[in-house]
Amino acid sequence: MESDILQKKKIIKLRRATINDLPAIQRIERLSFRDPYPPYYTRALLESLADISLIAEINEKIVGYIFSRIEYGDTGHIISIAVDPRWRRRGIGKALMLEAMKLLKNAGCESVYLEVRVSNHIAINLYRNLGFKIIKRIPRYYRDGEDAFLMQRSL
Repeated sequence: MESDILQKKKIIKLRRATINDLPAIQRIERLSFRDPYPPYYTRALLESLADISLIAEINEKIVGYIFSRIEYGDTGHIISIAVDPRWRRRGIGKALMLEAMKLLKNAGCESVYLEVRVSNHIAINLYRNLGFKIIKRIPRYYRDGEDAFLMQRSL
């Protein structure tokens, strides 16, 4: 799986993540989240927990990633998605989401869901624009006590 997307004269290359991408993924994780996953968990996601792990590259530099898995045979779960702060608002997150959803659908998933911080308005707007709907609010979902929205859409 590899796809190229032209974006403002820069080509976004999407490909499956490998263990060699782990340092860049962990760097983006630390830059993107108040409470990033610990390195051992990011490694576990990449090696075994996530069914679909993709990275986005521009000029051979990793600028974003997405981890997703198949649950119950027909449901996709977006576990984590992040884009390097210097490369945000350029369609990279959308490209990662669209490719992951396509792969989940091809794997037999009928729907996909994710959790997002209620304060992450930019991400919530992206997900809404991709057809996700808020299903419920999950109190104190994150370690710091913030609530999450559970969002879902059909594939």
